Amino acid sequence: MNGKPFFDTNLIIYAFREDDPRCEVARVLLATGGVISVQVLNELVAVLRRKLNFHWDDVLAAVDAVRTLCPTIVPITAATHEAALKIAVRYGYQIYDALIIAAAIEAKSKTLYSEDMQDGQEIEGTTICNPFIKSSRASS
Repeated sequence: MNGKPFFDTNLIIYAFREDDPRCEVARVLLATGGVISVQVLNELVAVLRRKLNFHWDDVLAAVDAVRTLCPTIVPITAATHEAALKIAVRYGYQIYDALIIAAAIEAKSKTLYSEDMQDGQEIEGTTICNPFIKSSRASS
C-alpha cells in the first residue's frame, strides 16, 4: 500500500476557506502530503472560481500549492472510469465520488480523506475517512 493518503476535493477546498472551522484540520492533513487525481484539480479550479470567486492568479497559486503538497497526480483513464462504474453499481456511489474512490485505489492509498462518503468503509484496500468527525478508529 502507498503510505500517502488520497484527498477528495472537499478536504482541499476547506484548506482555502479561512472562514470555515474545518480549515485547520484540512491544512494539517494536507501539509503531510498525499495523492490526488486530475479530477480533484479540475474540481478545485471550478469551486475556487465559481463559488469562492478567487481571481485567476489566486487559483493558479492554489493549484501550484496543492501540486507541491500532492505531487502524485492520478490520471483519469478509461480503466479508471470502468473501475468507477463498478464501484458506483456495487456500493451506490454517484459517478464522481466513484471516480475519486477508483483513483485512490489505483494509487494504492490506504486512506481516502473525504467528507462526502461513508466514513470507515473499506473498498479494495482503501478506507474512507472523514477527518471532521470523531470515530472509534481515531482512538485506536
